[in-house]
Amino acid sequence: MVKKTKGLALHEKDTGSSEVQVALLTDKIELLSKHIKKFKKDKHSSVGLLKAVNRRKKLLDYLKRNKNDSYKNVLTKLNLRK
Repeated sequence: MVKKTKGLALHEKDTGSSEVQVALLTDKIELLSKHIKKFKKDKHSSVGLLKAVNRRKKLLDYLKRNKNDSYKNVLTKLNLRK
């Protein structure tokens, strides 16, 4: 799994900021989505996908509330939502 932060990291080893966490979760969601399309009966991965989607949603809500400019930047760089 290639982890791309797509230019959202604050510094070279940044893995904890909300922006980077959203990017990493997006990569994980894309990977799990492809897996579930191939293996439709894999319920454990389906649960993991739902957990990742909900975690990303919470992080995006946090960014929208507290760092609105960063929220807009994340949405454009990751091609998410509106």
